[in-house]
Amino acid sequence: MMQDVMQRAARVRLVVFDVDGVLTDGGLFIDTEGREHKVFHSRDGHGMKMLQQSGVAIAIITGRSSPAVAHRMASLGIEHVYQGQQDKLPAFRALLQSLSLSEAQTAYVGDDVVDLPVMRRAGLAVAVQDAHELVKRHAHWITAHEGGRGAARDVCELIMEAQGHLEAALGAYLES
Repeated sequence: MMQDVMQRAARVRLVVFDVDGVLTDGGLFIDTEGREHKVFHSRDGHGMKMLQQSGVAIAIITGRSSPAVAHRMASLGIEHVYQGQQDKLPAFRALLQSLSLSEAQTAYVGDDVVDLPVMRRAGLAVAVQDAHELVKRHAHWITAHEGGRGAARDVCELIMEAQGHLEAALGAYLES
């Protein structure tokens, strides 16, 4: 099974992440003014930067809309951000068309049933460790970490390993 996952990961040119429950732990922090606050894991962000540097594009498709998501993704250099997408499939299709990619060249990382329509079409479907059981059953691979707690880093490193970029990326930090 892991050989199939690595073969799928080797073909990935685009990784699409959900936000709530994947890049965050799924908790919604809303202050008394109605402003939403989110907590992102710094290692996930660094993994996403390394993955982009290795030549793999990253996109976000999320059902909610949040200025915090726009700000965080801009800080990571992620240009393809689709917020407020209750039905994620049209955004996924538009993204593939704009980047001239096939479904087989994509990975999708989700945690809940609303992610299944895209996950079932992606070349590599990934569920975070604490995803809904139905989502896990339809995933090609399940991360070692929970959403918002390193799951995105797991995905980035898996793809970089499959494509032969991980050792060099990490090794750069050992040189001095």
